[in-house]
Amino acid sequence: MNENISTPPSSVGGYFEDLTEGRVIRHWPGRTVTEADDTWFSMMTMNGNPIHFDAAYAAKVGHGKRLVNGLFVLSLSVGMSTRDVAARALANLGMDKIHHAAPVFHGDTLYAISTILEGRVSQSKPDRGIVRLETRTVNQSNVEVLRFERTVMVPLRS
Repeated sequence: MNENISTPPSSVGGYFEDLTEGRVIRHWPGRTVTEADDTWFSMMTMNGNPIHFDAAYAAKVGHGKRLVNGLFVLSLSVGMSTRDVAARALANLGMDKIHHAAPVFHGDTLYAISTILEGRVSQSKPDRGIVRLETRTVNQSNVEVLRFERTVMVPLRS
């Protein structure tokens, strides 16, 4: 076996030439968010807001039940899109316009859809490109729960 196991298979996206302006990518599969996901993420990141883990408190405020940590939703959305748009990324350059559009609850299943907004070859390093994309995350009812923009640096295929 002469394969280099550290090289991504050709089915993994993320070359500059693949990420053309206007392209819409539906990332698959989705992910059902569990109570454990939310609790562990909140505790690992020292987010002690009881709206994430105290059902009695959450019943009295906001939506009447516990909310999934918004940064978990963002992290999950980035993760769901990585295989298609950033598995070969040389750098994540930034995230902008993060908007939580609707609440996420334990048991919701989330899906991510990205649209390539623009891309350009780097002026200082012509072997790579800079791509800006928008990712929308929807729940099982196709309700948008999150939208954000992301800028990644990816290699050119050549």
